[in-house]
Amino acid sequence: MKKSFKKGRISGLVSIALCLGASGAFAADYDLVIENGRVMDPESMLDAVLNVGIKDGQIIKITAEKLDGDETIDATNQVVAPGFIDTHFHSLDGLSIKLAALDGVTTGMDLEVGAIRVGEWYEEKAGKWPLNYGTGVSHEGARLQILDPEVKITGPHDATTILGSLRTEAAKDGVSGWSETKADIEQMNQILSVLDQGFAEGALNLASTTAYMKDGLTAFEMYESMKVAANWDRFVSSHTRFHANPSNPEAQLGFDEIFTNAMLLDLPFLMHHNNDFGWWEVEEKLKLAREKGLVMWSEYYPYDAASTAIGSSFLVPESVEGMYNAKYEEMMYDPTRDKFLTKEEYLVIAAEDPGHLVVLFSPARKDWMKYWLQIPNMTVAADSIYSGLGTDSWDADPTEYQGHPRTAGTRGKVLRMAREEGVPLLFTLAQTSYWAAKHLGDAGVESMKVRGRMQEGMVADITIFDPENVTDNATYKAKEQGNPTTGISYVIVNGEQVVKEAEFQKVWAGQPIRNTPSDESRFEGLSKEKFLENLTVPTISIDDSGASGNPQL
Repeated sequence: MKKSFKKGRISGLVSIALCLGASGAFAADYDLVIENGRVMDPESMLDAVLNVGIKDGQIIKITAEKLDGDETIDATNQVVAPGFIDTHFHSLDGLSIKLAALDGVTTGMDLEVGAIRVGEWYEEKAGKWPLNYGTGVSHEGARLQILDPEVKITGPHDATTILGSLRTEAAKDGVSGWSETKADIEQMNQILSVLDQGFAEGALNLASTTAYMKDGLTAFEMYESMKVAANWDRFVSSHTRFHANPSNPEAQLGFDEIFTNAMLLDLPFLMHHNNDFGWWEVEEKLKLAREKGLVMWSEYYPYDAASTAIGSSFLVPESVEGMYNAKYEEMMYDPTRDKFLTKEEYLVIAAEDPGHLVVLFSPARKDWMKYWLQIPNMTVAADSIYSGLGTDSWDADPTEYQGHPRTAGTRGKVLRMAREEGVPLLFTLAQTSYWAAKHLGDAGVESMKVRGRMQEGMVADITIFDPENVTDNATYKAKEQGNPTTGISYVIVNGEQVVKEAEFQKVWAGQPIRNTPSDESRFEGLSKEKFLENLTVPTISIDDSGASGNPQL
């Protein structure tokens, strides 16, 4: 039976909830109590004013009865919701993480760019991170290590350096091998071995910036990379080839590449930011896949502009002026220079600093956004961008942030727009929390099976906000790009208050979202002989078969 998200309270569940907790709790049975809040759980459809008792990082009690704890939050007239989960999270330094927390995020995972040296990446954040953290193994990073050997890799790397300094360093010799070079069989085996090691170290998924490698990444290498993920029972996520292309090759063809491989390999698939041309076809295909029992879903962010590195291959004049029929001075905004760039300025900056981030406007999105608010299983993910001010920039003022406003305002904007469009709040919370947790759990991420839900026994990752007034404030203007969301009063991560009375706390409550590390390897290596052995039958002569002795022949 399909669940129906209706406006208002659900009377049957209210009645059930009022009967919960018939026996009283002793004083200070809980570390933290949330009183009189409108508790909302998209999975069970619970929507009622109740009290919540938290102990040792877990939701222990949800009841209409009075609870006593060491600390109490009065949530009168506020929603008590599952903490917001972001699967496209490049907010990996202090200021950008703070902005995400103020936007209600409790878990941020970079499943698009991923990390180099996954094990070291997790170790580096242990006990030092306010939000739950997770990453995939970087497809781009694996190719860079093999195809740009002049770039020296020491320690772990993630989007903060992969998208910036590593890309810039790789381009200095005139060839960005990670993006442009087609790997031979020996190089491909080395790349796949790096991916295999990442999975052994606990990577959540194959994180593939496929579109940025479209000239060098062959379809065969993409397929074999996904097979490595399948060997580990992980999932794939992709910024697919031809993203946003309105004409041949259309954007949907890039989706079809990953979609087809994933179906054949029984591999769960997350489509990153499906908020450009062709999104409607992609959503229908994902819906049909889920109806067949496959774990596949997509994301969106609620803005009419994207953000990416200026050196990306799809920003060259042939694409911008040809395929997109656009003008640089109308499309490409530089947030650090606070101006739109001319074609001449673009060419200079792209050559000197290919990792420099710019904002790209797409007018068609303005009409599409209201539809994304209403699509089941389409999840909210900011594609947030780091500040560039360093890991320790926790105390930096939001006015210092230079980048896309989606970093600070995604959830605030979704909640505001959904309110204005009349979308039921339970549905919106499913987009911001539950569906990401549900699909990731179904994809094998165990720690997601106990998140994204306001239920007893679940992890106490909770966001408390004013449903009538929560709103985004970040804009594209300089000094306003990091304006925090307002209306979110508390963000609780593993039972600890990371945002308290709308103020960020330097509380290192985050836990790793990670698969169990292993010492084994599951990659055997590619060869022509193995390929032929798998696809062909052995040839034998009539003499070898014994058929020559048959008198009928």
